[in-house]
Amino acid sequence: MDRNLALEVARVTEAAALASARFMGRGDEAGADRAAVEAMRRAFNAIAVGGTVVIGEGTQEQTKALYVGEKIGSGEVETEVALDALEGASITATGGPGALSIIAIAEPGVFFRCPDAYMEKIAVGAEGRGVIDITRGPGDNLKALAEAKGVYVEDLTVAVLERPRHAKLIREIRQVGARIKLLGAGDLSAALATIRAESGIDILIGVGGGHQGVLAAAALRCAGGDMQARLAPLTNDERDRCHAAGITDLQRVYGLEDLVRGDVMFAATGVTTGDFLQGVRFFRGGAKTSSVVMRSQTRTVRYLETTHHFDFKPVY
Repeated sequence: MDRNLALEVARVTEAAALASARFMGRGDEAGADRAAVEAMRRAFNAIAVGGTVVIGEGTQEQTKALYVGEKIGSGEVETEVALDALEGASITATGGPGALSIIAIAEPGVFFRCPDAYMEKIAVGAEGRGVIDITRGPGDNLKALAEAKGVYVEDLTVAVLERPRHAKLIREIRQVGARIKLLGAGDLSAALATIRAESGIDILIGVGGGHQGVLAAAALRCAGGDMQARLAPLTNDERDRCHAAGITDLQRVYGLEDLVRGDVMFAATGVTTGDFLQGVRFFRGGAKTSSVVMRSQTRTVRYLETTHHFDFKPVY
């Protein structure tokens, strides 16, 4: 894939972020999500590349746009696309931190076809590559990460979704003395934050969305980070979806190369300000966005601060 395509997909996430950011704090999750989806689809269709959505907004029965299997784009180069037009619709609706617009593209066959089910995850930045093991307890992983980073366990900050299912995990982390950042939502943003030292987040541990896990793996692969995962269905319906996808071994550990099996390009734009990216800031006649663009082939990571003047923006 042409390396310039990475900057093109950043324009796609910018369009979705700008559209959904108008809904910040307005209590309208559906409206924010719809605005992001429509803007992302229009922007992607202006790119001279063809894509098939493999991780999207749902099935064709569930959504009208960016559904799994939908063909998007206007070019002959075939790619597969994993996306979340608005990761954090509830966050946006309440004005909370860390909502993002995200897209990853790759050649066909790269992304793990994850069923719609929850996933147990452990994710770290480059300094933790090769030292995590999801089959071990959090204490062992934190000690190994602290040694790799050359710090005390007490210096580490662990991001964990604040959910009843994580009560035991939180107790165990506290017992070894690490700091914890409890998340109301948005574990994908926290996984990405592990690649940026300024975020203050060293590791993400816990159970969250499976599709978000694959998107996080795409970013971590680009940035030289690491991740392990296991499917963790919480309901019988989720378990049935796993079995329908041909996955019967729910104890199987998926490494980074299992989740993303080749080179990938990744882009994200902040919708609301979080640990990883700043959100959209509006001013008279325009707005500013913060984005990241990454390529796994070269491990290039670019952070973009973009000023948009609406009078001069293209109409997709």
